[in-house]
Amino acid sequence: MNVKLIGFLLAISLIACPLLYIFVGPALDPAQLETLKVLLWICGGSALYCFVVGELTGNNSQMDKLWSLLPIAYTWVIAFKGGLDTRLVVMACLATLWGARLTFNFARKGAYKLKFWEGEEDYRWAVLRAKKEFQPHWKWALFNLFFISIYQNALVLMTTFPALVLMGSGKPFGWMDAVAAALMLGAIIYETVADEQQWRFQSTKWKMLKEGKKLEELPAPYNKGFNTTGLWGVSRHPNYFAEQSTWCCFYLFTIAGGIGIINWSLIGALLLIVLFQGSSSFGEEISSAKYPEYARYCQTVPRFFPGKRYED
Repeated sequence: MNVKLIGFLLAISLIACPLLYIFVGPALDPAQLETLKVLLWICGGSALYCFVVGELTGNNSQMDKLWSLLPIAYTWVIAFKGGLDTRLVVMACLATLWGARLTFNFARKGAYKLKFWEGEEDYRWAVLRAKKEFQPHWKWALFNLFFISIYQNALVLMTTFPALVLMGSGKPFGWMDAVAAALMLGAIIYETVADEQQWRFQSTKWKMLKEGKKLEELPAPYNKGFNTTGLWGVSRHPNYFAEQSTWCCFYLFTIAGGIGIINWSLIGALLLIVLFQGSSSFGEEISSAKYPEYARYCQTVPRFFPGKRYED
């Protein structure tokens, strides 16, 4: 992820959301504004925690640990403030299922410890910290403050805005809600399968490497170093595809609730899509430097949408 893209993301966040709110709507009523204040307090506290702990420990995966937990808190706050309306409860339950699954997947990689500030850091942060653009450290500290801590916390909050705009919508839960729920559940299942396939592949690969074998000595397909089996054979980032789809489906509830096809709560899903463009590009830059065949994999297999299967 380059600095220009980061600046673009921040600009979009600061400009697009207010413009959509002003010119598209809907306007928030007093109850929604009061709920938003509660959410902003949680978001602000999380951002402060991520920055301070990240700087003190040198582990910048603090937000990664909270990424799957915060939407659960946000959606249930909204659901309770909204009088436990059926639609809001269904949305909160789906967000909880999504969060529980993602938390489990991150936990088995060693991300969570009793000393909560410790745990396995996402390897990409170390690679990014070492880049010349972030030297000396004060440059990285600014990046940690504005992008990792503030921007990512704001983005996670914005993904749950569809639930906020649906408070007091008055429209009963209907067939369109059921479709949105089924699609979101399908995306969660798809991501679960993708993560499980990746976990099994990487666990097997590293087990053989720790036994003293070299990468090129491993049996196929492990000798490539990267996963080309299952969903990973038809999409380079099936987990990212499902993640984006999940929150797009979450937005569909606003259409079912009569808010309109386009409303300002769409901003979270849109910015998530932009974020994954940069994140996936950065991950592929690292993989291409490590694995000789990865460039051909990128030329053959689509980035997100399932397509042509990779063949040796």
